[in-house]
Amino acid sequence: MTISNSLYIGANGLTAHGDAISIVGDNIANASTVGFKRDRAYFSDMLGGEINGQREGGGVHLGATQTMFAQGQITATGNPLDMALNGHGLFVVKGNHDGHNSTYYTRNGQFSLGSTGFVQNPHGLRLQGYAIASDGTRSQTTGDIDLSQRQSAAAATTKAGMTVNLDSEDAVKAGWDPTSTATATATSNYSTSTTTYDSLGKAHQTQVYFHNNGGGAWEWHAMVDGSETGGTAGTPTEVAAGSMQFNTNGSLQSQAQTVSSANFTGATPNQPIAFNFGDDIASGGTGLAGTTQYASTDAVSATKIDGRASGKLTDIAVNSDGSITGTFDNGQTQKIAQVAVASFQNEEGLTRSGDNLYAESQSSGQPLVDVAGTGKRGSIAGGSLEASNVDLSNELVTLIAYQRAFEANSKTVTTADQMLTTVNDLKR
Repeated sequence: MTISNSLYIGANGLTAHGDAISIVGDNIANASTVGFKRDRAYFSDMLGGEINGQREGGGVHLGATQTMFAQGQITATGNPLDMALNGHGLFVVKGNHDGHNSTYYTRNGQFSLGSTGFVQNPHGLRLQGYAIASDGTRSQTTGDIDLSQRQSAAAATTKAGMTVNLDSEDAVKAGWDPTSTATATATSNYSTSTTTYDSLGKAHQTQVYFHNNGGGAWEWHAMVDGSETGGTAGTPTEVAAGSMQFNTNGSLQSQAQTVSSANFTGATPNQPIAFNFGDDIASGGTGLAGTTQYASTDAVSATKIDGRASGKLTDIAVNSDGSITGTFDNGQTQKIAQVAVASFQNEEGLTRSGDNLYAESQSSGQPLVDVAGTGKRGSIAGGSLEASNVDLSNELVTLIAYQRAFEANSKTVTTADQMLTTVNDLKR
């Protein structure tokens, strides 16, 4: 090995360790970057000439860098669209980045709702996922997660449950008269109101009248104002009716419905509304767990009416499987989308693209995209973020080690230079 070779060996060492110090510096600089994954330097020896058939060393070079995809600490933020992956996988985002319109992958779960209603990262790239229809069906292909026009569909009332006590001491009245609201009230023993919905989601105040026919026999009539069915305002229209029979201990013996058809203006005609007043004995019940006829005040104690108005999205929550559940102003909750998660055969082969983004490469293999919790993919923590996996204490120790190696290589260069100076001085 010549003296000049020693110079080059020392120079190679300086270059390699200088580059390694840059890698550590990049890790330290990104210690607070959400979802950042630290890099690690790999050194490889170099071969020089040959001495007596033995290959001699030529120093060192920085062989490669390896991205360490170890899990970072997950911290709750309270922002519903913040997401953290607990385990393997990356979020999929799509859009224009540095002039390239492409698909990228990231562990940074800082997402928000853009001005156009799409879920996006801080650089405007849209989060990819699967749309979920109102019937719960999930789409087969991924796309931008759009929350701009999400509504909870209206639903017509089809079932009306009601628990009432009808006073056994109520007077038996003559025939019930629905000519007007006043006559309906005067000829009934008790009435209570509830809300029913038509197929358009419009709410209709429905008055249920109860009329005592004596001997434990009662009839009931569900009425709406005539103006809501194309009739005359102030004149009730019947949408449902039936009868109930009680035994001598006040239990509901049987019940029957004779009318179940509502024709609300502009809505689907002949809307059926099935009323149920409890578990009558004729149907195998006790007759005591619903409507009763005791010698106590007429009173309604419970109603359970289905149907609803349409609702606008007011709040969201992200579940561990990446499904996004929406809460609507009509009280309904519904899954509206599911976040896509990509896994790779070799995550370390991904190419860094800046802004905490990665791109697919030949080394990484093609992305395998599905939902959280499937395959090797981790779960998603909603309202949380994953911190950088940089350990500052380890990085500083590594930095000191590289610095010492850098200084040692500089000594090699200095010593070789002194030796060359000595050789040059021999001619004097």
